[in-house]
Amino acid sequence: MAVSNRERVGNALELLRAGLFPFVERELKAKFGDQWEGKGRESLSAASPLSAASPAAWDLAALLSIVEAQWQYVFRYKFGKDDRTLIFELRGVRNRWAHQEPFSLDDTNGALDSTERLLTAVNATEAAEVDKQLQEVLRQKFEEMTKREVKKAATTSVEGKFTSVHTRR
Repeated sequence: MAVSNRERVGNALELLRAGLFPFVERELKAKFGDQWEGKGRESLSAASPLSAASPAAWDLAALLSIVEAQWQYVFRYKFGKDDRTLIFELRGVRNRWAHQEPFSLDDTNGALDSTERLLTAVNATEAAEVDKQLQEVLRQKFEEMTKREVKKAATTSVEGKFTSVHTRR
């Protein structure tokens, strides 16, 4: 059974959560010591049910919110400017996925690429699995492009023969 683009993005987001959590935990502990959990919770909206949850329950949305909220104090020293752009982009991808929006092959390609790049930036082993998924998407994209080109060439060839026959008169 083929994996849908939405499933691919969901799998990548799960891997991102798994790879990002240890990094966020480590960096918060390095900066705030025993207060790291409290600082993480303070970074979440008071309306969020995760603001009172244990860190193990923090989902990807919570982790990305914490990174954004603690950017100035913790994460700007660990990430480059391009990585911050990835964080904002992936927050949007996560929101689209959570709200059941569809993902085209190009959307999926971009989401997986950004996920793999952020996981690589935090030295997460999950980057390798996302890269495998990305290679599968690229293979599928290449196959679709090849089919379109073959169809286009066949259509052009038939049209050319038709035009040649009618222009001889």
